[in-house]
This record gives sequence, C-alpha cells and structure tokens, in this order.
Amino acid sequence: MRHQGSEAYNVEAAERRARRQGRATRPSFEVVSGGGLDAEARRGVSPQFVSNVRMALLAAALLVGLGLVRVTLTTATVTLLEENSTLKEQISEAQTLSSDLSIERSVLSSNSRISRIATQNYGMLLPSDHVDITLGAAANETPEEAPASADGEAAQAPEATGEQANMG
Repeated sequence: MRHQGSEAYNVEAAERRARRQGRATRPSFEVVSGGGLDAEARRGVSPQFVSNVRMALLAAALLVGLGLVRVTLTTATVTLLEENSTLKEQISEAQTLSSDLSIERSVLSSNSRISRIATQNYGMLLPSDHVDITLGAAANETPEEAPASADGEAAQAPEATGEQANMG
C-alpha cells in the first residue's frame, strides 16, 4: 500500500508524468498533410516522368525524321539512276542512227551511183566535147588568142576525163 504523503516529491518525475500524459492524449500515428495514397493520386504525374516521356517522344520523332530523309534520298537516287539509264539508251540509239545515216549518206552521194541513175533513168550523158563561151569585150577573139579561156580549158580537161572514167 501506498501512502501519498509519505514519499518525497520528485520534480523530474512530475515532468516525466506530464510528458507521458501529453503523449497519451496525442493520437498514436502522425498526420502528415498532403501525404498518403489519396494525395499521390490527386497530385498527378511527376515532373521527372513527364520529362522522360518528352525525351522518348523526341527520340522517336528524330528517328522517324531520319527515316523520312533516308527514304527521300533513296527515292531521288533511284529516280536519277532510271533517268541516266534512259538517257544512255537514247544516246546509244542516236549514235546508231547517226552511223546508219552517215553510211546511207555516203552510199547515196557516191558519184558512180549518181552517174548510173542519170544515165539509166534519165538518159543523160557526159559531154564528149566542150564549147567555150566568152562574154564581154573579148567576144571577137578566137579561143586560141584568149589566155583566160585556155586556163579554163586546162582546168576543166582533167575533170572531164575523170568524170568519163567514173561513168565507165
């Protein structure tokens, strides 16, 4: 049993008792404002998560952009290669046509062919003798007296013999 008046009064014990009583009146858990599951759900997404999502979207957009650039360059390259191939074919055809036309021209413009056509189809013949006609002040002179006509005869004589050789 205990007698209240018989013990000595301890000051520290009274303070400890007051602290224990103060703790007893407080709740057994601590309330933190803004904490808990409900507060996290209301708070939304963290800024770090939003930053990470933005970086991922930026990386995806960069990859898509690089892919589009690559596809565009590949398409342009293929188009140019097809055009080059078409141009090479056209150049080859033009060169073939040019050589064919050159051969045709040389065949059609040969003197023997022209002489043969003129003789056979049109009945034309090369003249066997030639006539000199002098115009101007020296019209009364004979061909032996005119030195210019003699030069002309000398110049035309080999041609006439050459043309007769081609005809035969």
